[in-house]
Amino acid sequence: MKPKGYSRTQIALHWVVFLLVALQFIFNDYIKDAWFKWVDTGEFQFNLLISGHVIGGIVILVLVLWRLFLRKKRGAPELPAEETKAMKAAAHGTHHTLYLLLILMPITGMGAWFGEQTLAATIHFYLKFALIALIALHVAAALYHQFVLKNNLLDRMKTPRD
Repeated sequence: MKPKGYSRTQIALHWVVFLLVALQFIFNDYIKDAWFKWVDTGEFQFNLLISGHVIGGIVILVLVLWRLFLRKKRGAPELPAEETKAMKAAAHGTHHTLYLLLILMPITGMGAWFGEQTLAATIHFYLKFALIALIALHVAAALYHQFVLKNNLLDRMKTPRD
C-alpha cells in the first residue's frame, strides 16, 4: 500500500540535498580551479571551499542513498490520478535519472579527486549539465502542477504525512 505522503525524514532529506547541490554549483569554481592547478602542477592551494565541495559531494551521496533506502522501505505516494500515462512516465523517468545523477556525480568526483582520474573528472563535468537540466525540468514540473494544474502537488514536499 502506498503512503498518503512523504515522511518528515523524506522531506528533510529532499530539501537538504537540494541545498547541498545548490551550494556545490555556487562554489564550483574553487574545486575546478584546484583541479586544473593539480593537473598542471601537481599542487594546489588548499582552502575550506575545496574541502567543502569534496565533503559536500560525499554527504550528498550518503543522503541520497538514505533517501532511496527510505523510498524502498516506506514507498512514495501515488502521482495525481488525473495525470496522463505520459506525464507519469516522465515523472518516474525524471526522478530515477535524478537519483542516478546524484549518485554518479559524487562517485565521479571522488574518482577524479582521490583517484586522480582525468576520465572521471571529464564525466563529472558533463554530468553537471544533465543534472542542471533535470533539476530545471523537475522545478518546472512542480510549478506547472502547482499553478497550472492547481493540484497542490508541492504540498507533498512541505507537509509530512507520517
